[in-house]
Amino acid sequence: MTSVAAAILSIIVLFVLLFLRMPVSFIMLVVGMGGYAYMVSPTAAYTMSVQTIYNNFSSYSLIVIPLFVWMGFIAYYSGLSTKIYAATYKIVGDLPGGLSIATIAACTAFGAICGSTTATAATMSAVSMPEMNKYNYKKSFSTASIAAGAIIGVMIPPSVIFILYGVSTGESIAKLFVAGIVPGLLLMLLFMLTVYIKAVRNPEIAPAGPKIPLKEKFFALFSGGMEVVFIFIAVMGGLFQGWFTPTEAGAVGAFATLVVTVIRRSLTWEGFRKSLEESVKLSAMILFLVAAAFVYSRFLAVTGLPASVASLAVEATLHPVIILLLILLAYFLLGLFIDGLALVLMTTPIFYPIAIALGFDPIWFGVIVVLALGMGVITPPVGANVYVVAGVAKDVDVMEIFSGIWPFLFAIVVCIVLLILFPQIALFLPGLM
Repeated sequence: MTSVAAAILSIIVLFVLLFLRMPVSFIMLVVGMGGYAYMVSPTAAYTMSVQTIYNNFSSYSLIVIPLFVWMGFIAYYSGLSTKIYAATYKIVGDLPGGLSIATIAACTAFGAICGSTTATAATMSAVSMPEMNKYNYKKSFSTASIAAGAIIGVMIPPSVIFILYGVSTGESIAKLFVAGIVPGLLLMLLFMLTVYIKAVRNPEIAPAGPKIPLKEKFFALFSGGMEVVFIFIAVMGGLFQGWFTPTEAGAVGAFATLVVTVIRRSLTWEGFRKSLEESVKLSAMILFLVAAAFVYSRFLAVTGLPASVASLAVEATLHPVIILLLILLAYFLLGLFIDGLALVLMTTPIFYPIAIALGFDPIWFGVIVVLALGMGVITPPVGANVYVVAGVAKDVDVMEIFSGIWPFLFAIVVCIVLLILFPQIALFLPGLM
């Protein structure tokens, strides 16, 4: 069997095992070790795997993952999300579809200190669903807006997926963070516009909330949003100015969030303990997933498949944009069945060389990939965000939520098209660093 044939066979085996619902990290580790043993030797496979796993768990650059994860859990257990939603509710709640617009804005703000779509979806479901139910919002519309709004968390830094993409490709995590800001805000505005248009065309699905005096809105803007602004500036300001590395930014962000919660006296000892416990669990899962993905990518590198696919893409008569659209279509289809964290680690060794060979900017390509991965968390059958929202809103059927997702999916496609037509949307801020 040729090396390329062995690589293709490994991909087939990988997806067969994934469809059998086996844990993705163990699959990549076993298939990677087995393939490496076939290509080189069993001893070399064992040595490579041990070194790779040890190097990943002891990597200084990967410390950023548990730090940002902890930052999100501190915000969650301190009730900061409730304060964010209350502020956005007062500012835009009296617009058509205002409660959903407020939820999307709150998802964006919470994503700036969380970085996890599922955590944002769970938090905002618990906070905003009672209000939307009180004003008789259509269930499929309100739940879909929460599931979709949580996606913005992967674009607004800190984003775990950006970290994994940066670690996998060797690209600057700081530049990826900064590159995600404007596209993330653009996606937020597109989601808000989607909600507004739907609410204006059919007021019954999302009636406006009560009128809020302008003075109260102004006060809510400064009282509810300044803490998030402080945390965001503490992290991104230092990164943008080059004062500290992404790893140090994770420590600064966790410390800033802790300071805010201590000043507000909103974090109990029990909440503090739970934040540490949950952070350890989630971080261990992510780090092991990264280590397993690196083992599998080492096997792919030995087979030469990524280089071969990149050469075929360059030699093809298709326009580079057509190839990019095919890559994005592959991400969308794979995202229907595979979690975004696993997918970016599995596919980057194959698609990243193609993007570089075609002359695409790697930072811009990373933003496009993360946006495409965002579609997977709201589309069936996996749709992690949808299942999280359904778990909180127990009176809403999963398929009812999926039925309300499509306008938001269209908004993501529009955002991707705008980024393809105008790459500077993502590259302007990194160019200033």
